[in-house]
Amino acid sequence: MIEAKPAPAGRAASESVTRRVWRRFTGRRVAVVSAGVLALFVLLVTLWPWIEPHHPNVLSDAQFAEPGGRYWVGTDVHGRDLLTRMMHGASMSLMVGTAGALVSLVIGVSWGAVAGYSGGRLDAWMMRGVDVLYSLPSIIFVVVLITTLETALKQWFSRVFSNDFAESTRFLLLFFGLGSVSWLTMARIVRGQVLSLKSRSFVGASRVLGASHGHILWRHILPNVWGVVIVYLTLTVPSVVLYESFLSFLGLGVQPPQASLGSLIAEGASQINPIRVYWWLIAFPSGLLAALLLALSFVGDGLRDSLEERDRQ
Repeated sequence: MIEAKPAPAGRAASESVTRRVWRRFTGRRVAVVSAGVLALFVLLVTLWPWIEPHHPNVLSDAQFAEPGGRYWVGTDVHGRDLLTRMMHGASMSLMVGTAGALVSLVIGVSWGAVAGYSGGRLDAWMMRGVDVLYSLPSIIFVVVLITTLETALKQWFSRVFSNDFAESTRFLLLFFGLGSVSWLTMARIVRGQVLSLKSRSFVGASRVLGASHGHILWRHILPNVWGVVIVYLTLTVPSVVLYESFLSFLGLGVQPPQASLGSLIAEGASQINPIRVYWWLIAFPSGLLAALLLALSFVGDGLRDSLEERDRQ
C-alpha cells in the first residue's frame, strides 16, 4: 500500500489562508452578489457581438424609438439600437479601465517597491516626486496629454506603421494617461508594505545567505504584497472607468462611431430640450455605468475587508 505524502507545511498554510479569505469574502452578501453581477456582466459583454440583434453603427429610420417591441431600450437620434451600443460602450469602458489599472499596477508597484526597499535619500526623492504629482490636477494632466500629443503621434504612427494603427492613437493615450495618474496611491501602499516587510527575519536570513537585492525583493517581499495590490487594483478599475467616462463626456475620450458609456451619456444629454425629453438616452447608459461602478467597488471592499481580518489574526 502506497501512503500519500503529506503536503509541504508552507503550501498547506498558504491554502489554509486562501480558504479563510474566501470564506470571509463569501460571508459578505453584498460582495458576493456584486461579484456575480460583475461576472454576468462581463460574460454578456463578451458574448454580445455574437448575439446582438442589431449592428451598433447601422443607421435606420426609427429615430428616437421608445423602449419596447423591437428595440428593448429604444434608439438614438440616428435610429441605432441603444442596447447594442450600450453593450459595446460598456466593453470599451471596461477595456480602458482594465488597461489603465494595469498601467498603474506596473508603475506603482515598481516605484513603491524600489523606494521602500532602497530607503534613505533615494526613497525621499522618489516619494517627494509622488507628492508633487499628487498636487497636480490629474484630470487636467490627461486632458493636456491628449490634446497636445494626439496629432503629433497620429502623424508619426501613420508614417511608421499604418493609418489603421494611427487611428488607435486616442486609445493608447487614454491607456497611458489614465494609468499614469492612478499609480500614485498604489506606490504609497506598496512602499509602506515593503518598509514593513524588509525588517522581517526571513529577509535578514536571505541577506545572510548571500541573496541579491533583486532576488529578495522579487522572491520574498513582493509575494507578500500581492494581496493588498490586488485589492487596490479592484478599486482602481472603477476610478479609471469613471475618468474615461468623464473624458468621453467632454469629447476627449472615445470618438464616434465608437461608443463608451461616457459618450453615450453625453449624446443623451445633448438631446434634452424643453419640448421633449428622450429619457431613455441618458437613463439607461447612466444606470449601467452606476451598476458597473458599484459592483466593482463592492467587490474591492469585500476583498479588502477579508484580507484585513486575516492580517489582524
